Amino acid sequence: MERRNAWLSYKEADENEMEKLNRAYREFLNKGKTERECVTEIVKQAEAAGYEALEAKISRGDKIQAGDKVYAVGMKKIVALFHVGTEELSKGMSILCAHIDSPRLDIKQNPLYEDTDLAYLDTHYYGGVKKYQWVTLPLAMHGVVVKKDGSVVDISIGEDEDDPVLYITDLLIHLAGKQLQKKAAEVIEGESLDILIGSRPLADLPDDKKKEAVKQNVLKILNEKYGIEEEDFLSAELEIVPAGKARECGLDRSMIAAYGQDDRVCAYTSLAAMLEMNETPKRTGCCLLVDKEEIGSVGATGMQSRFFENSVAELLDGMGCYSELAVRRALRNSSMLSSDVSAGYDPAYSEAFEKKNAAYLGRGIVLNKFTGARGKSGSNDANAEYVARVRKIFDDHDVAFQTAELGKVDFGGGGTIAYIAALYGMEVIDSGVAVLSMHSPWEVTSKADVYEAYKAYKAFLLEA
Repeated sequence: MERRNAWLSYKEADENEMEKLNRAYREFLNKGKTERECVTEIVKQAEAAGYEALEAKISRGDKIQAGDKVYAVGMKKIVALFHVGTEELSKGMSILCAHIDSPRLDIKQNPLYEDTDLAYLDTHYYGGVKKYQWVTLPLAMHGVVVKKDGSVVDISIGEDEDDPVLYITDLLIHLAGKQLQKKAAEVIEGESLDILIGSRPLADLPDDKKKEAVKQNVLKILNEKYGIEEEDFLSAELEIVPAGKARECGLDRSMIAAYGQDDRVCAYTSLAAMLEMNETPKRTGCCLLVDKEEIGSVGATGMQSRFFENSVAELLDGMGCYSELAVRRALRNSSMLSSDVSAGYDPAYSEAFEKKNAAYLGRGIVLNKFTGARGKSGSNDANAEYVARVRKIFDDHDVAFQTAELGKVDFGGGGTIAYIAALYGMEVIDSGVAVLSMHSPWEVTSKADVYEAYKAYKAFLLEA
């Protein structure tokens, strides 16, 4: 059952729409390199499309009714959008859910030190990374520093042309004989992913400060530009990500190369589909974009939190029909696409894939009936009836789609948020875009797959 390459079906109008969508997608990637930045941009686009904060409507005492567009934000890192339908909420929602966090390096709370006239920042990697991929790259710092008085300082260094970039060194090949004998997981150790941040000493320091003159110069720069002191690192969230904008990839410009496409490619296409729901739907549409998926969906902003459940409860209360049973029914009767990326087949590493059940770039959105590892450990495993419904929706709307597993059975595997949503009893299946070099600093997707994902999510919101 080999699926046809989606490019072969496009007419000029399709290609124009695809290119327009992908330009907007690249811009989204450039603006949202952290989960906080993503939420800021999502809220901006939602409000421009007529969405209003759920909290604001509730505080005014406005009754929520069919046609209303509202959103809820949790700790500036998780967001849910609802387009209220004419059908009562207890009959369920059509939900698109993706995550907006990506693998990266986080700055530790006590990070700044000097060693032999070089200043560094200590990091702790976040999510599953091949550590050796993060050295000798131009890097940027994004995040916030919150001072004791509660004021928030936004940080972005390394993205503008005139900005300096940050860097992690590696051992020169001439002296690397012993290093090259190590396993790939040990070539670069976690504690070696320190960010080179300065080498110029500050002059005219008192004797007790001269041994850290480079560090003192870095602190002086940070204080002059941002008004922060060394202790302010204690209450900071600073992320190290690859510097640079998303780029078209390939001589034919058919692909996108960028940081954070896992899973912002599904987050953006879900958002775009949601914001284009102009008519009041029969069934309430929802776009849920979550944090912490890369580390197990834990914490107050991960899918395992009560954020989504609480938001649905608030929505029902605003409609004047809240009850614990109504919340349970709304969640149980919902249908969800767990919109997460899949591993694209790479001929350079064909031994890791089973070709009949692999995802291929350019062949459309990928349905993963199950994920998990080896014996389907940690998998949701969607039921056949629901897979059939989703297939029909995609076929009825001319969506190019394919089915896949995440590599050969015994090679490893991975998970998504699908199993967490399934705990409510709702129908869930994983569906997303195939990615090459997943979890690397620069990942690759097909423009056609981005477009087909967007079409799939629109169709699902209309028909699910």
